[in-house]
Amino acid sequence: MVGASKPASNALFLEDLQVGQRFSSGFHTIDEAQIKAFAAQFDPQPFHLDGEAAKATLFSGLAASGWHTAAITMKLLVESGGGIIGAGGEISWPKPTRPGDVLAVFSEIEEVTPSRSRPDRGMIRVRSETRNQHSEIVQILVANLVVPRRSDTTLARASSTSSDAVVHAAQG
Repeated sequence: MVGASKPASNALFLEDLQVGQRFSSGFHTIDEAQIKAFAAQFDPQPFHLDGEAAKATLFSGLAASGWHTAAITMKLLVESGGGIIGAGGEISWPKPTRPGDVLAVFSEIEEVTPSRSRPDRGMIRVRSETRNQHSEIVQILVANLVVPRRSDTTLARASSTSSDAVVHAAQG
């Protein structure tokens, strides 16, 4: 998606983004061992730790912590070029993530707003749905993200690169 983790030549800036633009991630398969290890360290509740005990809960079986699903979502976003700075948002988990689920993230830009007080950046609002292999939504994240704007130097470099390409094309 957008990011500081991408090489500078491939980085997306606020000017590159528009409402309705969509992005998708790679995949992550989650297994029982991952669910239990994350839960043991960060969310030690019975329905995340013990499959038998989980059967008697609202989940009716072992389920990943929502925070585990959120962490996987972040990993998938960063790996697809989404290493940007979050500035708040809303998260929900309409269905549990289960052992064996294959997760992917599908994002759409809902809003792009240049900053009035900081000309070097802007904000975007992105809706990201984490889906399993059955296309069921297991997490919805609507996040506000800080995105850099092109500097005068970046614009000049991009302009000269485009001009060079036009000149080479015309000469070819």
